[in-house]
Amino acid sequence: MFSFFSPKALYFGRGQSAGTASLAAGFGQAILLVHGASATRAAWLKDACTTAGLTLRTLSCANEPSLPDIDAALTELDGFKPDVVIALGGGSVMDFGKALAALIRCDGKPIEYLEVVGDGRPLDVPPISLIALPTTAGTGAEVTKNAVITVPEHGIKVSLRDPRMVPDIAIIDPALMQGAPKAVVLASGLDAVTQVIEPYLCLKANPMTDALCHGAIPKGLGALKAVVEKDATQAWDSLAWVSTCGGLALANAGLGAVHGFAGVIGGKTNAPHGEICGTLLPAVLNSHLAKSEKHSEIGLRLQWVLDQIDGCFGSGTTGSEVAGLRNWSREAGLRGLKEMGLSSGDFAEVAALAAKASSMGANPFALSQPELVQILHDAA
Repeated sequence: MFSFFSPKALYFGRGQSAGTASLAAGFGQAILLVHGASATRAAWLKDACTTAGLTLRTLSCANEPSLPDIDAALTELDGFKPDVVIALGGGSVMDFGKALAALIRCDGKPIEYLEVVGDGRPLDVPPISLIALPTTAGTGAEVTKNAVITVPEHGIKVSLRDPRMVPDIAIIDPALMQGAPKAVVLASGLDAVTQVIEPYLCLKANPMTDALCHGAIPKGLGALKAVVEKDATQAWDSLAWVSTCGGLALANAGLGAVHGFAGVIGGKTNAPHGEICGTLLPAVLNSHLAKSEKHSEIGLRLQWVLDQIDGCFGSGTTGSEVAGLRNWSREAGLRGLKEMGLSSGDFAEVAALAAKASSMGANPFALSQPELVQILHDAA
């Protein structure tokens, strides 16, 4: 028995973004456009909305969204009642747009609706309609039902979550993604790969998410290598598809220890989410390998994943799979946890906090405090 949530419409392929203004007009006249740090990159969409005769307000999201950012934006938007929110940018912009669409109509303070640090209060009313256009191939946030918010006061990232927060329309146009800086491409690509591997191995996997992940894992590994090393156009199309598959899979199955750690580490270091996931993935896979029984269901799944990694990054010898991925990532510029600002003195606290994260509940194996700390040492 399982449930599956997804956008009402998904438009995939190069050139699909050209129809954004027309789709937005179907929801009404007033548009809130949320974009990244550079307004120039959103100019084409602003012009298209203006040409279509729509009323437009814009907001910039320069960093991963925080609770103070959400509070300030809601104050700035007081009195403005958009018919639809358009989020154009990376995962942070997607999360910012989803959070605003969810909270603009709510009566309570934003913190009341957050998990862990708040009350997890249900949304008072359904969110405003949302159109999501990702400009990075990584988070899959254009098809998920949560928004990740940093809470500086607590030094942690938590989620605002509701099944109704899945965007109404997701437009995945790889042409918007190609050309990002190499560090962003590497981090977001590793995030995309992690987000098809973890749902495939997690305790809540189901036939729908298995179907998405089984095809996406080998495609994602190959595409990751090709976009980082060659900036290959066809590989960008593949990675964009894998990112969307990962978003659908994690929204409907869950994740695991990589993401259980990621929110805590991100809150303490402000390092990019994808980079944290990328450096944790090999360590967590090694943890799985140490605990799995060879011919069990999870053992067979894990070995299949390792075989796919070996095909792209290993040497064909047993045990080379994870090391090959880790070494390739580091040579491409991925930092370890200590380089991101996490000291070994933080490991015990991070492990204790990560153990309580919702993503950790879907990890295929229960992990003790010493095992959690060992993963951090391995990823340091």
